[in-house]
Amino acid sequence: MIKIVQKISPDEYKRNERHISAEIFQTVSKILQDVKENGDDAIRKYEREFDKAEISELRLSEDEIATALREVSSEYSSMLQRAAENIRNFHVHQIPKGFTYSPQEGVILGQRIIPIKRAGIYVPGGTASYPSTVLMNAIPANVAGCDEIYIATPPPVSPNIIAAAHIAGVTGIFRMGGAQAIGALAYGTQSVPKVDKITGPGNVYVAEAKRQVFGTTGIDIIAGPSEILIIADNDNNPAFIAADMLAQAEHDANASAILITTSAKFARKVQSEIERQISALSRQSIARQSIDNNSAIIITETLLDAVDLANDIAPEHLQLCIPEPLSWLDEIRNAGTVFIGSFSPEAAGDYVAGTNHTLPTMGTARFASPLSVNDFLKTSQFVYYDKDALYEVAEDIQMFAMSEGLQAHSNSITIRSV
Repeated sequence: MIKIVQKISPDEYKRNERHISAEIFQTVSKILQDVKENGDDAIRKYEREFDKAEISELRLSEDEIATALREVSSEYSSMLQRAAENIRNFHVHQIPKGFTYSPQEGVILGQRIIPIKRAGIYVPGGTASYPSTVLMNAIPANVAGCDEIYIATPPPVSPNIIAAAHIAGVTGIFRMGGAQAIGALAYGTQSVPKVDKITGPGNVYVAEAKRQVFGTTGIDIIAGPSEILIIADNDNNPAFIAADMLAQAEHDANASAILITTSAKFARKVQSEIERQISALSRQSIARQSIDNNSAIIITETLLDAVDLANDIAPEHLQLCIPEPLSWLDEIRNAGTVFIGSFSPEAAGDYVAGTNHTLPTMGTARFASPLSVNDFLKTSQFVYYDKDALYEVAEDIQMFAMSEGLQAHSNSITIRSV
């Protein structure tokens, strides 16, 4: 049963420490090195070991994709199309612009916006299939203008995943999962192109693999277990709040669902509702572990106390189910996505609202942001001086260079001034 608490230590519900065991670190390191050295053969070996799959061709063929698309119902395909349109419309608004300006005669400065060439997206398998992850990662890459977008997902690859990839404009799909898939995308193999950045969630082995390949390739974030924090007063329907908490809890046994409320009576109602609803869930065992071990209902004296605590925790998802919730938005400093009002459940953001559901976890919303078009873009600056403009600043450059003991820097100016 979820616990109800009134006094907590400031750090009790912060989840911003990552503990990777030596065993996981070493296992991932070994897999990555094997993939780096042996390419496709290593991928096939680990797919046999971990996914119990015998794979001849890692990349899905056009015939396999066409066959899978015929298996997807027209209703499901239409739903994916509607969701994809919403996601695309939201992310189009994120496209930044470069700039050029002339601070003085003879000088031109500027910044260019350039998409990365190849994006690699990891789509989890295992306990569930996540076509929404395909849309949320591939569409921003597509909007950014990436030349190539590749997906890695454990076998067998669901037709729904393939349909989402087709709608999102994915270049290729590879049947491979785990740390070995991250290694293949980072280093490249005989079949898998080396990508410039890897995005997408995964288990602890995938997260650790992303951490270890960072620098060889870019990554989005090192995601932890999913989490939700709800601030709600006693005017809410407790069944709604319980349902929203369980929607997060069913993701993962390590997921976290927290309610902060000013009403002890409402807290008990939500506690009872969680017990009533959890027994009917198909993923009851997973949700039960999350609710019992990682979740809580916290009672505070005021809504301001609740907001302060939420900012301290910095949750992935934050729901404001309180009077005039929009008026509180400016008080929220740390959250991945804020869901405003009792009829804006987190599940809407997971699928159809259009905002991205790849969000900072483990308290990293203090400094990190949701996945966006910007994750698939980079900037490049440019500088132009004509002869007269360089002469005008020559002495400043030389003085600066010599103050740092960099004579060759100074000489590069002097030689042009002779």
